Amino acid sequence: MINDILNDADQKMDKSVESTREEFSAVRAGRANPNMFSKITVDYYGTPTPLQQLASFSSPEAKTVLIAPYDMSQIGAVERAIRDSDLGVNPANDGKVLRCVFPELTEERRKEFIKVVRAKAEDGRVSVRNIRRHAKQSLEKLANDGEVGKDDVTGAEKRLDALTKAHTDKIDDLLKHKEAELLEV
Repeated sequence: MINDILNDADQKMDKSVESTREEFSAVRAGRANPNMFSKITVDYYGTPTPLQQLASFSSPEAKTVLIAPYDMSQIGAVERAIRDSDLGVNPANDGKVLRCVFPELTEERRKEFIKVVRAKAEDGRVSVRNIRRHAKQSLEKLANDGEVGKDDVTGAEKRLDALTKAHTDKIDDLLKHKEAELLEV
């Protein structure tokens, strides 16, 4: 019973770390990559649809991403969605593809991105701590119901704290690498 609770918490914490990693990949560093477009949704015939499902991406140069919509009648909607996003890029439409040229990051913009990344890391840590809190409540409920002993719960809580620390350390490492990537000129 205790192991089930700890395994469940470990899996959920792993998902939180992975979610934080995905959030970081959407933040632009030096090189332009298609992952930056992963959070953008396009109004496709009245349905919000992820841009990744509506177009193919290529990056012929370090600062350029070409977006070729599969349905050419929706190129305007794709262009509008990119322009309205927080990427800070204005796509050029040549009728067949959208060309997104990313300007060089200024020092001020880099600092803004670092603030964004730190906020995303804190969200990830809060998520891990919430999972810990929920698991600890489940352990305490087992003890109060008399299904397991207090000593077993105390040992499980120590293992839970070790899991929490390991996962928050992973998020901190991801943050450190992303900050270094953002500060790299």
